[in-house]
Amino acid sequence: MAVLDIDRLLSYRVPEYRESYDLRDTILYALGVGAGLSETVDELGFLYERDLKALPTMALVLGTPGFWAMDSKTGLDWQHILHGEESLVLHRPIEAEGELVGKTWVEDIADKGPGKPVMIRSRRTLSTLSGLLVAEMSELWVVRGAGGFGGERNLPGEPLPPLPDLPADCTIELPTSRNQALIYRLSGDRNPLHADPELARSVGFDGPILHGLSTMGVIGRALIHMCAEGNPHHLRSMKLRFTAPVVPGDVIATEIWDEGDGSARFRASVPARGVVVADCGIATFGRI
Repeated sequence: MAVLDIDRLLSYRVPEYRESYDLRDTILYALGVGAGLSETVDELGFLYERDLKALPTMALVLGTPGFWAMDSKTGLDWQHILHGEESLVLHRPIEAEGELVGKTWVEDIADKGPGKPVMIRSRRTLSTLSGLLVAEMSELWVVRGAGGFGGERNLPGEPLPPLPDLPADCTIELPTSRNQALIYRLSGDRNPLHADPELARSVGFDGPILHGLSTMGVIGRALIHMCAEGNPHHLRSMKLRFTAPVVPGDVIATEIWDEGDGSARFRASVPARGVVVADCGIATFGRI
């Protein structure tokens, strides 16, 4: 892995993206995060065009040109990128159909040293055509082996705090499907790591893995059902750290700690494989 060309990356401008979407796109996104697979929760409202409601995590795929790190102009070796953290703050509900504008930029870069990772934090806003802010997102990428350009060693900001040292207040298990990554990629992220078995094996996986943001969508559904009485408009924000990939077909168990102030902490795991896939999560609730 070559050392990151920091000047090349900083000179790159992620294209602003204006996106129209309809009820079909909203249903396709919901299918791509596993809605309708569980026998224990009713999710027809996310999947049927009559009175359709969009999942709030759909903001993560709207107004983006897709996996922009695959553009050779960035200077990034996209096959060595891991998704580290993600945050979402909602200022308005995501409507079931509409037109929005996304703006994305690289905000911070940290160099862990020669042969070690580079940490890249990007930000994105999602707005209406009239300029009203709908959502803000922050994404942390870990670029394996790209360190050594001599930058700051740590990103600014506070790390996610640890979870309470107590049993969770509740747990919900939601399945994924074997073809979930193939469905999710139709919402915009065409990274072949999630579809091509040979490519996945070449970078150290046994086969294609689920997109981190599809995993986040599953966890978002869990939070809506357990903390918001199934109302997607009551999830105001969520932030998490990805710790291991989900394999399509895994069952994801989300443990939730109620903080009693309109917020909750959470962790997600795959019990069958004994692995934590998302940790140190924080979510807030209340009508937006």
